[in-house]
Amino acid sequence: MKCRHCHAELSLPFMDLGTSPPSNAYLKKTQLAQPESWYPLRVFTCTQCWLVQTEDYAHYAELFSSEYAYFSSFSTTWLDHSRRFVEKAVRRFGLSGASHVVEIGSNDGYLLQFVQEAGIPCTGIEPTTSTASAARAKGIKVVEKFFGRVLGQELSAAGGAADLTIANNVLAHVPDINDFIGGFARLLKPSGVASFEFPHLMRLVADCQFDTIYHEHFSYLSLATVSRMFDANGLSVFDVEELPTHGGSLRVYAQRRDAGTRAIEPAVKRLLDIETSAGLSTAVYYEGFQRRADDIRDGLLTFLVEARRSGHAVGAYGAAAKGSTLLNYAGIRPSLLPWVIDRNPAKQGHFMPGSRIPILDESHLRRERPAFVLILPWNLRTEVFDQLAYVREWGGKFVCAVPKLQVE
Repeated sequence: MKCRHCHAELSLPFMDLGTSPPSNAYLKKTQLAQPESWYPLRVFTCTQCWLVQTEDYAHYAELFSSEYAYFSSFSTTWLDHSRRFVEKAVRRFGLSGASHVVEIGSNDGYLLQFVQEAGIPCTGIEPTTSTASAARAKGIKVVEKFFGRVLGQELSAAGGAADLTIANNVLAHVPDINDFIGGFARLLKPSGVASFEFPHLMRLVADCQFDTIYHEHFSYLSLATVSRMFDANGLSVFDVEELPTHGGSLRVYAQRRDAGTRAIEPAVKRLLDIETSAGLSTAVYYEGFQRRADDIRDGLLTFLVEARRSGHAVGAYGAAAKGSTLLNYAGIRPSLLPWVIDRNPAKQGHFMPGSRIPILDESHLRRERPAFVLILPWNLRTEVFDQLAYVREWGGKFVCAVPKLQVE
């Protein structure tokens, strides 16, 4: 396999998770008698540009189907995060009713609703019908296509050039990352700004967040690699912020390389120096990750087996993509974990891909009163603790497996 950015041959393994179905391919009851499509889930590091990336097997159209079940608006934490970003961007970049904001991967309108409320014209680009329809129901204009150079040029030529483009947790999801980045250089106005958010590779490695690896995540990103890819595709980074979201993310601001005039902020060099000192551009940095992930897997399995032997009921909360990775890598099935609770009606009544654990609504949790609740989206643990505070009333405890097994 060749690197999806620089096309060098890939030879440095990072993580082998065996095989797994697409993490958001939730099963209907009628599908339980049918086989699932499982694909190898292996990750390599390019030793030329240091892009960490999956080995491709599944086509992106299968991963992001018309029935895509991830809806961003079900997380109050994410809604608050998005609202604060919009307020900050409006102030910093002087956005007004004369501006145009475009979000790529706009999902169900979770963020653009705040742009719309501020009286700023906006457009969403979202290829999945299920979430695009939810955004349109909020009155948001949505272009239901995958984004790249061609679409960026078409929108700009039709009068839709952007003062601000937003791509939150999308950069890692695109198979042709050069075409995707190049689309922003064509869509932005000469003075326009592009904002990207993505999980930081340094945090993934430091906290062994191996469950954030799944087929829908084609790339795992550092600031150095992103800066290199942007420069090769018509953009330049001028600022970066470190965020707590998704276990530790970066928000990168970029401008057109041929027309941007914004000065490069000191934060860019500071973080690049940190990544260099940590050794992200050395092979040794990526060694040992597999063993650490195996230890987490084994610890969770041991906990679940001991709980069953002791007669302690365990359920899970949050049918998240990272939960699919964890459950399938550990080989966990309903005999050890009989159900997962999720607030999203689009997931309720379905079954987790691979493990085939049923996804139920929150009333089931209240009825069953388990001794332990395993939180699969550990990045939302504080939100879940608050939402499910009543679990402690019957003596129940919460469990997180990543970055280490914690029972509290």
